[in-house]
Amino acid sequence: MNIYADSSFIVSNYIQDTHSTEANRRMGQGLPIWITPLNRAELANVLHQYAFRGQLSAFEVQRAWDEFNQDSGQGVWTRIDLPETTWESSIILAQKHGPTLGVRTLDSLHVACALELKAQRFWTFDDRQARLAEAVGLDTSA
Repeated sequence: MNIYADSSFIVSNYIQDTHSTEANRRMGQGLPIWITPLNRAELANVLHQYAFRGQLSAFEVQRAWDEFNQDSGQGVWTRIDLPETTWESSIILAQKHGPTLGVRTLDSLHVACALELKAQRFWTFDDRQARLAEAVGLDTSA
């Protein structure tokens, strides 16, 4: 089984938040979870937003980033590139579902990644992404 996880899921593994317990439970299943360059970029930005808002120190941000890279090196995350078709798929999702679901660019990009990679599951803690994923037939169950 292949799982695509968005950044909300990944962040909850490295920053204590309301979803961390569920993220840890899912990670305990030992299933392969894909991570793309988009996920890495978003994680870096989110961590530094926490620092900007004074919610994390520079040391805590670095520690979380180091833990993520260590986990990546140990195979916790399966690195995969974005298929070139992801961008066009994202546009189509925005055109088809934007008017009814109010999807943002990152919502359609993450769901497009999962679709183009043919993920069997899509893990997110973002309600808007979950609605879009379910609308296109992705399994969002744990």
